[in-house]
Amino acid sequence: MNGGEKVIEVKDLTKVYPPAARLFGDGGKERLAVDRVSFDVRRGEIFGLLGPNGAGKTTTIKMLTTLLIPTSGSATVLGLDAVKESAKLRPRINLVSGGERGLYFRLTGRQNLEFFSDMYRVPREVKKRKIEDLLELVGLTEAADIRVEEYSRGMKQRLHLARGLVNDPEVLFLDEPTLGLDPEISRETRALIRRLSEKGMTIMLTTHYMFEADELCDRLAIISEGRIKAMGSPYSMKESVRNDSIIEIEARELG
Repeated sequence: MNGGEKVIEVKDLTKVYPPAARLFGDGGKERLAVDRVSFDVRRGEIFGLLGPNGAGKTTTIKMLTTLLIPTSGSATVLGLDAVKESAKLRPRINLVSGGERGLYFRLTGRQNLEFFSDMYRVPREVKKRKIEDLLELVGLTEAADIRVEEYSRGMKQRLHLARGLVNDPEVLFLDEPTLGLDPEISRETRALIRRLSEKGMTIMLTTHYMFEADELCDRLAIISEGRIKAMGSPYSMKESVRNDSIIEIEARELG
């Protein structure tokens, strides 16, 4: 995907965290989390940030989704400045993070989606049908009226994805969407992400799994210590190291 409208444009984006208390072990020093990062994402593609824990992936996504203010540099999403026009941007995007936070466990799956639909001011006349469609999309129709505290971890992650779609976002951000999931549930989650992409949704995700980036992403950037080290399609990344050995192993039904 070489052409297309740019829906995310990032230029020299930088984030420096101020010194924390010494009891947190940083010695009272500033921490450079993201260091002059630049990239763009085109409409309809899946773009990945690939890197180890602490590389700056989550900090970058938080700046793009208006949750953190950059120290310097610029980021526009859907033509809107992520800092100056955050109020206009938030209704048009959504963020799904890995893990179990962000849901109300004492509510049912349906009640969670009703709550978040109201937060995004989804019109009452379309809300009910929208929620039914989302429950069907993520395979939770039969569990819709069960409390989330009774859900498996995979069911919770599928509900997270449904929550991230209540406002029909033009850009969906996924921060480590398969973190901590077992292989089967991870495959189901990736399949759902692919279906969303096939419907034309623009998706930006972070991961530290190379195979996941290879399977899902049209393009990806490798980030380490807050800086982008390489960027391109998964194929071009593998071609750049083709003189080295690459071993791919796929295992199923291991006891």
